[in-house]
Amino acid sequence: MHNPPPTDLGWSPWFEQNMNCDAQHDPARVIAVDRDQLLVSDGLRMFRAHVAGSYRYHHPAAMDQPCVGDWVCCTSADDELALVMQCLPRRSWLKRKAAGDNVDVQMIAANADVVVVLQSCQYDFNIKRLQRYLIMIREGGCDPLVVLTKTDLITAAELQTLTDNIAAAGITAPLVSLSNLSGTGVDDFIADLVPGKTYCFVGSSGVGKSTLVNRLLGRERQDTRGVSGTGEGRHTTVRRELFVLDNGVIIIDNPGMREFGIIDGDTAIGDNFSEVTRAAAECRFRNCTHTNEPGCAVLAAIKEADISPQAFEHYRKVQDETDFNDLTYAQRREKDKNFGKMIKEKKKQMRKK
Repeated sequence: MHNPPPTDLGWSPWFEQNMNCDAQHDPARVIAVDRDQLLVSDGLRMFRAHVAGSYRYHHPAAMDQPCVGDWVCCTSADDELALVMQCLPRRSWLKRKAAGDNVDVQMIAANADVVVVLQSCQYDFNIKRLQRYLIMIREGGCDPLVVLTKTDLITAAELQTLTDNIAAAGITAPLVSLSNLSGTGVDDFIADLVPGKTYCFVGSSGVGKSTLVNRLLGRERQDTRGVSGTGEGRHTTVRRELFVLDNGVIIIDNPGMREFGIIDGDTAIGDNFSEVTRAAAECRFRNCTHTNEPGCAVLAAIKEADISPQAFEHYRKVQDETDFNDLTYAQRREKDKNFGKMIKEKKKQMRKK
């Protein structure tokens, strides 16, 4: 018999319908991950847990391991260290290619309703990086919300130019602007957060994310140490962590992420570059590369200025990147799979001896 689900942690009928916990295990939500240990909550208390060896054996991929925001099936919280026996299906997720040259998937958060992407109006503003975030947000089934911070560092005309540039890039995600220093727009932003929903905050270091999270929490979780002479913040959050605010809003805070590689994002790339994909559907040849083929509707749209050359070039770079990452990752998974088979075969041979 399960304990009552922790509704104040974002439990919903969807998770009830997809519950896969055994009768002796209870659902809990992952609050934080510290190396090989998890901090989880069943709604009544927080406790430490680690993933059972049987689960790791059957789910060796990094993306299948519990991450912040996941719902998991745990042994009794009365144990000194609970065991995570199973991970519930994810309703949504945010992932990226792991930083560096190694092509692997890094899970950022699970079961977020809204991913809040923060960009500073000054040094950090980068439309291409914003598009990368939006591709992976939509691919994972989350809703995006773009927040431009540090509006006190620019004029109203400059802010309007930034928002016009975002619209011109075909970005249709909801957009708000605010200043943690002056407070402009902050109260309106907070008022729009919906109790019971999970908001995952992401952005580069120094965009004011930690300061905004502090304000939401009503306390100084970290010392943000002000800003540098360029307007860049000096503090970075050290780990991903889930918090429940007094008003029932759930937030997931993340360390700064300047690099956000795309992996497994084909569907969302098409959504994010809809003007290109719409034109491509009219090309004479189905496998058109949009380079010099006759009857290429994309090249015709560029010639007619319906698609900007810059937008098309960015589309090609993003598509090439995800194709390469997906192929490399698939090859690695196949290599790991074959290695696992070899180990099992060796064990069988040793048992026969």
